[in-house]
Amino acid sequence: MSSKRYPEEFKIAAVKQVTDSGHSAPDVAQRLGVSQPTLYEWIKKYSLPEPERLEQQSQSGEIRRLKAELKRVTEEGDILKKGRSVLCQRVPVRYAFIESEEVRYPVRRLCRMMSVHPSGYYAWKANPASERDKEDQRLLGLIKQSWLESGGVYGYRKIAHDLRDLGESCGKHRVYRLMRQEGLRAQVGYGRRSHRYGKPAVVAINQLEQKFDVEAPNQAWVTDITYIRTHEGWLYLAVVLDLFSRQVIGWSMRSRIDSELVLKALLMAVWRRNPSGPVIVHSDQGSQYSSHDWQAFLKAHGLVASMSRRGNCYDNAVAESFFQLLKRERIRRKVYLDREEATRDVFNYIEMFYNPKRRHSHANDVSPVEFEKQYFNRLQSV
Repeated sequence: MSSKRYPEEFKIAAVKQVTDSGHSAPDVAQRLGVSQPTLYEWIKKYSLPEPERLEQQSQSGEIRRLKAELKRVTEEGDILKKGRSVLCQRVPVRYAFIESEEVRYPVRRLCRMMSVHPSGYYAWKANPASERDKEDQRLLGLIKQSWLESGGVYGYRKIAHDLRDLGESCGKHRVYRLMRQEGLRAQVGYGRRSHRYGKPAVVAINQLEQKFDVEAPNQAWVTDITYIRTHEGWLYLAVVLDLFSRQVIGWSMRSRIDSELVLKALLMAVWRRNPSGPVIVHSDQGSQYSSHDWQAFLKAHGLVASMSRRGNCYDNAVAESFFQLLKRERIRRKVYLDREEATRDVFNYIEMFYNPKRRHSHANDVSPVEFEKQYFNRLQSV
């Protein structure tokens, strides 16, 4: 587990178990499954006073930004020196130059310096199977170039005129089809569109269908959100559980219930588990899970969206069961002065007790971590 990546939120909470809660560093390292040198490195980094730590992070961030800016300016200067003679050439000539230099410089930077769209370049570079597809890809490159040069405001009619001026015999309906396939649209002004409130933006099919017993880790995850009362205000907790062992593999806590809350929890799960195949991620139809950001994240990481039917609380019973345990065994026994205290205590429950120590009836009365360890030991012995 020492090679795993952990988000900063996890590291800070782990350090506070040593600095604020009185646990020994070896005990915290053992329960979290990280090496002691790694934990001591976190302590060294995050136990500084907040102003000093923020100043240190700010300075290092500024240095990184300046280095990146210097690298960008240097590369752009080199590109201009090499490509000055092709800047006024036709688009295909500029595409050929980009192809010759893409091993040295990022493609997007080359495209920006050559005043072409990256999608148009990749369309030019592709080799479709049929002549019709090849012609469509060539036209699409010209369409994107025209759309880019218009500042993203041209629709298919004006772009069709641009193509005719270039000598292309292409009808407006073909331009419309190609633009629709690529999601290119004209700028439509400032009028407000009509909305239908009360319905989620994206609804996924229920892939889980209450099949809560799976045969191996990383086949199905469930996720949900709950709230925790503090004197400072509400603290919202999002978790991701693996149905195989009921282990909490991802979590995030924030003062706001938004899409970033659930995305951070899922990102932690992806970092910790690094699944090799598709994983079902089941949720309710809340606005956080039906957002386009959530769906885009799932698609980018090979995860399969699954959603409960509206009004059916049983489809996400595993996550609800965990929240009941958390509140019964820890939260209702405490009165939190602020969100920081609640965050520290919830971390302690999840990572120091529930995952590595608490016996779970579903996991043959061993802890979720131990249950998975036994499973992998059986695989190795076969």
